[in-house]
Amino acid sequence: MKITFLGATKTVTGSNFLVEGAGKKFLVDCGMYQGSSKDEQKNHDPFDFNINEIDFVLLTHAHIDHSGRLPKLYVEGYRNPIITTKATRDLCSIMLPDSGHIQEQEITWRNRKRMREGKSPLLPIYTAEDAIKTMDIFKPVNYDEIVEIDENIHVRFNDAGHMLGSSIIEVWVTEDGKQTKAVFTGDLGNNDIPLLSSPTMIDNADYLVMESTYGSRLHLRNDDKANLFLNIVSETLNKGGTVVIPSFAVGRTQEILYELNGLKDSKTDEEFKQKYQTLMKAPVYVDSPLAISATEIFRENANLFDEETQNLIKSGDNPLEFPGLQFTRTADESRALNEKKESAIIISASGMCEVGRIKHHLKHHLWDPNSTVLFVGYQAPGTLGRRLVEGEKRVRIFGEEIAVNARIEYIEGYSGHADQEWLLNFIYSFITKPKHIFLVHGEPESQEVLKQKIIETSNIPVTIPEYGQTYTLDDTLKMEQLVQEHKEESPARKDILEKMRTLKEELQDMEAIIKEEYLTQETSDDSISLLKLRLNEIEDQIVKIVEKH
Repeated sequence: MKITFLGATKTVTGSNFLVEGAGKKFLVDCGMYQGSSKDEQKNHDPFDFNINEIDFVLLTHAHIDHSGRLPKLYVEGYRNPIITTKATRDLCSIMLPDSGHIQEQEITWRNRKRMREGKSPLLPIYTAEDAIKTMDIFKPVNYDEIVEIDENIHVRFNDAGHMLGSSIIEVWVTEDGKQTKAVFTGDLGNNDIPLLSSPTMIDNADYLVMESTYGSRLHLRNDDKANLFLNIVSETLNKGGTVVIPSFAVGRTQEILYELNGLKDSKTDEEFKQKYQTLMKAPVYVDSPLAISATEIFRENANLFDEETQNLIKSGDNPLEFPGLQFTRTADESRALNEKKESAIIISASGMCEVGRIKHHLKHHLWDPNSTVLFVGYQAPGTLGRRLVEGEKRVRIFGEEIAVNARIEYIEGYSGHADQEWLLNFIYSFITKPKHIFLVHGEPESQEVLKQKIIETSNIPVTIPEYGQTYTLDDTLKMEQLVQEHKEESPARKDILEKMRTLKEELQDMEAIIKEEYLTQETSDDSISLLKLRLNEIEDQIVKIVEKH
């Protein structure tokens, strides 16, 4: 059994692992890179495997950094199964077309610029229609069900507690009479995420591939988190400001709605009641068509909610609904929010402020010292969200420079990822400990801190793989660097290559013109001699470039 790490290596996006065993090749996740333009450019790179050799895909969950390149696989000819939970399939049915729509919008904008520059148009990575077609090859399975791929490969999906339908995947591979078990955590949830059950603890594994997003951090606990949330919101509303919450449309938005609904029951002292009443007087807008559709899918899959939430629903208290909650579907409704004079809470995607309606809300509220931008999820390096959290005082949005006068807050406890304590607890819960742990889906500093903690407390060897490294899962754990990461060319290098392509086309045009207009009986010997002289000058320049390098 071998694993090649082709994404989420020393970074938090682009999850993609190639597994080989028992005569099969399969992928665990096929996610997009998100964050800086440099990272997102990697999504255009060719896959570092032969698509025709992939027998199936196992998908841990619907977030785009785990699922977002599946339609790219489809466009390039992949037609074998994508195996995942029903809830993940349902969420992908809205998230992947939305991602395709974003690709189309972005490429339209880029192509306008290229057309003005006389360049040929580019194609999107995939379209919304491509994503819809990809859903035909999804194969839904249930939690806790052992799925037989063939007599030598079996898999099981377990609740990861990260988002609706998210999974820890166990993989058993039998080769030469010996069985090897690898476990892929996907993204592990906190033990206290609203709506969701706690992550499943796994009894045993030979090898563990584990996320490490918050490997060096501890989250706020629930009570502290709820109080901080209420304080920030009530203080802002009392000043007449608006609270803008950049939120991931799927998962985080629904958890915030749950929290807002649940605050009414958390305390009974007078100060709390006053803050809560302030909150409840303000309208709460969910401004994201994707978040609205996702909330509907959450309702349809309520059987996956934790016991407490299911009891609430049975009692008639739907945690995803409360007075003052309004959903805005259309772009006109979204724009109208920024024309209102009343204080409000606006929950809008995207969570890292890179695309979508959130950028319009930030443009209208970042300059206002009475307003607050409240972050409740991880912000990847290079994103607008990360720059705001780190204290940037001026940002550019839609070509306009905006002063950051609003209050900027970040409540880390709302993260859907386990913190260091719960990552370690997941490892400690194994009855038969893994022989080796691979840390993925984390920034280098976080991974190094977690690696040392694991070694100190459990004595299990840990590897932080580099992109393209292949590990043979046996007693030798041999590593081979089979694939080199695609290196982005510098702008200057790109310009030179672009000029080379242009020169090549111009030389072809020149050859045709010379044959048609110069090399005829009517052309004088003087003109031919002058042309020859000019061609010699061009040749001299080419020789100088070649000889110099």
